[in-house]
Amino acid sequence: MRFAGHNFEPLPSGALFWHAQRTLLVADLHLEKMSSFARRGQMLPPYDTGMTLARLEADMRRTGAQRLVALGDSFHRDEGTTTLSDVDRARLDTMTDMAEWLWLSGNHDPRPHALGGQCLPELELDGLLLTHEPRRGTVGLVAGHLHPAAHIYMEGRSTRRPCFVHDNRLMILPAYGSSTGSINILSTPFFGLFHLEALEVTMLGRDRTYPVSPKRLVRG
Repeated sequence: MRFAGHNFEPLPSGALFWHAQRTLLVADLHLEKMSSFARRGQMLPPYDTGMTLARLEADMRRTGAQRLVALGDSFHRDEGTTTLSDVDRARLDTMTDMAEWLWLSGNHDPRPHALGGQCLPELELDGLLLTHEPRRGTVGLVAGHLHPAAHIYMEGRSTRRPCFVHDNRLMILPAYGSSTGSINILSTPFFGLFHLEALEVTMLGRDRTYPVSPKRLVRG
């Protein structure tokens, strides 16, 4: 994937690997989401954090990333940093020792925390601005927040999957967390963010990613 003069490898997990920087980018981990729901009376099995961390550790080992940047909403609530199980905390400690780890603040987790790595509001790296929420008017912005998905229709069948989407000015990553939802990129939250004539969409598959023609996108 070519964006703003740089080459990236989109992974089927939803991570984005920046080879030249040996950097793995992920957005919207939403760790401890199910435990947060459970504390509010919704008794859901709290396995999402372990699943997300296992997938992320595999991506780090496969790519050999020397830096990881989490683009905000890494925890579903600020208190999620204190409710990790012993097993998940140990795995996270191991992972933060594997590479330089940068946590960018999001709307769900705006405050710094005491876990391994460094907490930042946003990060500028080799001419790109890495942040949580997308915004208009900034060239070379990489963000998360909106959990993009592509809905396509072809040969009488429709498919809806999370996706990477960019117009060579703004890129939005899919949500990485195992318990996160997604929003169709043709729906209201995305209106006005992209130059549609330059839109490039890469959909997540089970074992690989797929470039998608914008002409195949449908609403809903």
